[in-house]
Amino acid sequence: MDIYLARTQGFCAGVASAVDIVELALERYGSPLYVYHEIVHNTYVVNDFRARGVVFVEDMDQVPVGERIIFSAHGVPPSAINKAKERNLKFVDATCPLVTKVHKEAVKFSAEQNEVILIGHKGHQELIGTSGYVNPKLLHIVEDEEDIDELNIDSNKSVSYITQTTLSVDETTNMIAKLKAKFPRLIGPPRSDLCYATQNRQDSVKELAAMCDVIIICGSPNSSNSNRLRETGERAGAESYIIDTAHQLDMSVLKGKKKIGISSGASVPRVIVDDLVIRIQNSFPDSVVHKFENPEKNIVFALPEV
Repeated sequence: MDIYLARTQGFCAGVASAVDIVELALERYGSPLYVYHEIVHNTYVVNDFRARGVVFVEDMDQVPVGERIIFSAHGVPPSAINKAKERNLKFVDATCPLVTKVHKEAVKFSAEQNEVILIGHKGHQELIGTSGYVNPKLLHIVEDEEDIDELNIDSNKSVSYITQTTLSVDETTNMIAKLKAKFPRLIGPPRSDLCYATQNRQDSVKELAAMCDVIIICGSPNSSNSNRLRETGERAGAESYIIDTAHQLDMSVLKGKKKIGISSGASVPRVIVDDLVIRIQNSFPDSVVHKFENPEKNIVFALPEV
């Protein structure tokens, strides 16, 4: 058996930055340390921090007045920042810089009085945060092409679009094409809102799908980018599964397979992939692991003052 690891493994720069911010705050201030929403969507990371005294909250009122809080990598709406100020909380914003870029586009399009179409998954923390930067009277959220069909916007209005950063490249390409067909003067961001980590990981899964019998994606159930990776592999014609931990893999799916591809979401620590490789090698001692150069190895985001 041959095991092929995707080119992109471990945290993307945005996740690494957010995790480092929590690590630094724990080291400097100790526990309890409050984080608004899960810092990243990964069970291993969240449970590890929770065991070390990090308290994840969904309501700012759960944080004692004057305490310290960190905003998650997915970003928060302006209302959350205002609430933190009202409660005199010392806050650090761990929003991924690429999500902040989308927030700035939302503010710009909204200020220009454009109708703003936001492509994303309703209920996802990133989408909730970005929505807060758009005038609610101008905001239209679409999840799929059927939602685009139902858009009822005055043809005389200026229409723009922005997207959640962790969506499927193929899916958003089709949706944007449909939007342009419906609104010929559609205004988009100068560059794609899909982050480089999303693009790189989906490209790597397509590469694996061309050579492997089955693809295993390491990622948590609530991770948007991890779920998109499984869908990408499936669409590329490869039998694809997603697991949160190495022990979740049903080893029977590897029976009779010769080439196994392994990838992971942008918020998955490398240890999860390493554990999975060890588990497979224990069952298939003669298996050989193949690695490729990671295109993101030199990408690092500067940390804010903690």
